[in-house]
Amino acid sequence: MNEQSPSAPVVRHADTRHRYEILVDEDRAGLTAYRDRGDQRVFFHTEIDDAYAGRGLAAILVEQALTDVRASGLRIVPVCPYVAKFLTKHREFADITDPVTPEIRTWLTSRLGH
Repeated sequence: MNEQSPSAPVVRHADTRHRYEILVDEDRAGLTAYRDRGDQRVFFHTEIDDAYAGRGLAAILVEQALTDVRASGLRIVPVCPYVAKFLTKHREFADITDPVTPEIRTWLTSRLGH
């Protein structure tokens, strides 16, 4: 047998696109998108392509993204339901998490043009 085993997923920060991407064998398998508001990184959307579903990639992606937020000295605002759910199970990020407020939702909507 000469089958290659899949390589470990890689998370990269695509800062000019305001997102973190997770790659599997160099193919983008998903992303978590954000906008920065002062010292806050406001996460608003996370997705994993259907072809990669069920592999735990969203958790890997979000954990590495939030670790990068901490290293950058920023705070997390979890507008994205997946990021919010992740944070309820990973209290190690509680000290850098800010609540989602109506003001933040309005600000985000104006930034995204919705």
